[in-house]
Amino acid sequence: QVQLVETGGGLVQAGESLRLSCVVSKGTLSLYKVAWFRQAPGKERDFVADGRTYGDSVKGRFTMSRDNAKNTVHLEMNNLRPEDTGVYVCAARSWGSTDYRYWGQGTQVTVSS
Repeated sequence: QVQLVETGGGLVQAGESLRLSCVVSKGTLSLYKVAWFRQAPGKERDFVADGRTYGDSVKGRFTMSRDNAKNTVHLEMNNLRPEDTGVYVCAARSWGSTDYRYWGQGTQVTVSS
């Protein structure tokens, strides 16, 4: 079945930018709805973006895009803040399904003040 692999995380200072990528392997991206989530240690997983909507805390700073030809979804993160720190995970579900069934392992994003 579909597999998701995130890349692009790292350590940056506040105000800098990062571009994350989620490569869909063992599947065809166009067949799935993909979303980004993030989770800080000991905290609940928060919704980040799904291509149509964004979490309130990232609106105007983050942009999600899709490249079906490369089976890749990107998350452009600008003007990063320390509170953006966490493990960023992409997830996928079939169109018409209500549950995100497939999850990547995540990539760490750390924003220093």
